[in-house]
Amino acid sequence: MPTQFRVGIQDRHGPDVFVTSLTGKSVLIYPMVTWLDVEREVQAMPRNHPLRLKFLDLANYYGQTSELDSQGRIVIPPLLRESASIVGEVRVFGRLDYLEVWNEAHMKQKLDRDPWTTDDDRGMAEYGR
Repeated sequence: MPTQFRVGIQDRHGPDVFVTSLTGKSVLIYPMVTWLDVEREVQAMPRNHPLRLKFLDLANYYGQTSELDSQGRIVIPPLLRESASIVGEVRVFGRLDYLEVWNEAHMKQKLDRDPWTTDDDRGMAEYGR
């Protein structure tokens, strides 16, 4: 994990993380305190809401708790590592309150399929960017 992310997570939240995915195409790494907030939000949904059940199925299927080791490494569950093709070159993206890890080639394909447009600029301008 890049140093700036590792230090930010460890200094603010400690070494415990939850590693998961909702698509199997990328790896989501949440500081445990942030993941617990996500769980509280999901828990507030009606117990049998289809989206709640789907979210929990996917998060648990791909997920597990982990911990940053002394060198900033995290164990990614084998099922998720294979599904997201986390081998060779990868990219780590800061998503404000969690990290997302992509296979380099898969991310490039995703960006090529959905490039930034002037409509995206206008949409972001509504939020002050």
